[in-house]
Amino acid sequence: MAARPRRKKLMSDINVVPYIDVMLVLLIIFMVTAPLVTQGVKVELPKTEAQDIAPTDKEPAIITVDSKGDYYVNFGENKNKPVDLQALATRVLALKKYQPEIVVLVKGDTNVPYGRVVELMGHLSTAGITDVGLITEPPPKK
Repeated sequence: MAARPRRKKLMSDINVVPYIDVMLVLLIIFMVTAPLVTQGVKVELPKTEAQDIAPTDKEPAIITVDSKGDYYVNFGENKNKPVDLQALATRVLALKKYQPEIVVLVKGDTNVPYGRVVELMGHLSTAGITDVGLITEPPPKK
């Protein structure tokens, strides 16, 4: 039996199997981590016609009031843990001190009692934060 001549390995013969393996691993990592990145407090925003706020380069400070009446702030540590009004006002005031141009927005659930949002606005005003916007969703188109 005659031996086959060995084929010379050329540089143009690239083994793509390791690249496919790496891409599949990256795909799985992105699929698992994507839902974790988009965490937040679930609220059902009121639907109303409102004027849009002018976009800025800085991410706004968003204070959320969920349906149970708990307060959350989207910056700092423990973004998904409720905070009391005093700690919330202190955190927002500290942020406003270091970033005076930051926009402060309130996102209140439709089912939260109106008094909880007013109480929040009062604490912010007492702390010296008077320029606060309210987040809503546009009503469904007919």
